[in-house]
Amino acid sequence: MSPTAPTAPTARRAQRILLRSGKSPYDVVPVEEALHRDVIATNSGNLIFSDATHKILETPHTEVVSNGIRTDVSAAGRINEEYDAFVVPLANAFRPSFEAQLKRLTRLISRLRIPVVVVGVGAQTGLSYNAARLKAIEPSVRAFVSAVLDRSASIGVRGEFTETYLKDLGFRDVELIGCPSLFMYGKELAVTKREPALTPGSRIAVNGSHSAVRSQGLDRVVTRAHARYPHLRFIGQNLSDARQLHWRDLSEPNGRVTAMPTHPDHPMYREDKVRVYIDPVTWIDDLRTFDFSFGSRIHGNIAALLAGTPATVLCGDSRTLELCRYFDIPHRRIDRLPEDLDPASLYEEADFGALTGGHQERFERFTAFLDRNGLQNTFTHGDGGAAFEKRLRSLSFPPSIRPWNDADLASLTTRFGWLQSRITELDADNDRLKRELTRTTKAGSALPAASVYRRARRAVGGPIRRALQSGRQ
Repeated sequence: MSPTAPTAPTARRAQRILLRSGKSPYDVVPVEEALHRDVIATNSGNLIFSDATHKILETPHTEVVSNGIRTDVSAAGRINEEYDAFVVPLANAFRPSFEAQLKRLTRLISRLRIPVVVVGVGAQTGLSYNAARLKAIEPSVRAFVSAVLDRSASIGVRGEFTETYLKDLGFRDVELIGCPSLFMYGKELAVTKREPALTPGSRIAVNGSHSAVRSQGLDRVVTRAHARYPHLRFIGQNLSDARQLHWRDLSEPNGRVTAMPTHPDHPMYREDKVRVYIDPVTWIDDLRTFDFSFGSRIHGNIAALLAGTPATVLCGDSRTLELCRYFDIPHRRIDRLPEDLDPASLYEEADFGALTGGHQERFERFTAFLDRNGLQNTFTHGDGGAAFEKRLRSLSFPPSIRPWNDADLASLTTRFGWLQSRITELDADNDRLKRELTRTTKAGSALPAASVYRRARRAVGGPIRRALQSGRQ
């Protein structure tokens, strides 16, 4: 009797993970297209934690795919067929202004049959941690968390306030894991002061939101720092910040905040001392050359810490405060700052021992959370992100967005070239809609409600007007 032939090994199918993110870390998107599509999901800080999550989850047996941030409830069937898990990194999602998006996300998750893992969600209220302002959205939060926990072992939250908030709502499978952003390089996190003290020659980055500038006194802090430090640079994060720099677009409500350094009337704008980044890799790389970073933007300062640059967060709400407390990031309450605050004093008092000393334990807590939810990570099950970094470094990402102070031929050519391509696309779209209109009219159907002319005006009219206005200044 002949021996049985050995069975050929079955190739292991890669686990496919759908990741909620504005874009893949490998997507190189020109500035005009990035602003048009809003790949930063209104705030470039979102890409810091989504890129980190992508890197962490990418292993030899895992494929990570970005969903482009859109919540398409009708795509549930396709997602169930094509993916093995849906991973949702979130920031301050439990807040009234995000309720509509949270409801859509809940409707999508409720239709999924695959595991759904939420990493780093947070609730947002004031510095007092009073959850009263969240009372109105409790039904939406309950529905979302229930839908998630029906499809996962636990839900990962950013900090102590959110953990208490969800447990007070009756949920028990809540794990405090922080934010994936600070685990971009695994258990390694080195932050050191390269200079004994800040001097007028120091390179300092400052960041902040429009609300911090408009109503929390950050405008005065920035003004004094601008006068004292010639190499100060403001780094904005909002989509409106980026559009103000690139298009001089002041059409949104943020355009009325003239004290914001991203506004064309601000002296830092005119002095070319403002930037916005589309890609975390260029953002972090640039911050490696700075001596210090401070301001009210949590991920703006986390980007600095990832670059090894000391940073202090000026906390203006619970979402920033709880994250700083969890990670032991140096911070100050923005409502208790001295009138003559100098970043040199922040730098002097900042101690990074607890941040770096406790990082490995927090990292192990985070990866244990992933394990319990059936997710591998590159630091335990892969190459530690080496392939990710190699691929990232092989790509040529656009540089930071700078203030549009010049009407030179090169700057106009790039902008008008993109606008011309949009007009060409709209012409083709117009022809297609005309053909559809002819067919529906002949068939006796109702006419389309949307006006092609209005759609064209919305798509290219504003940028053209702003470009022409900038050229005349």
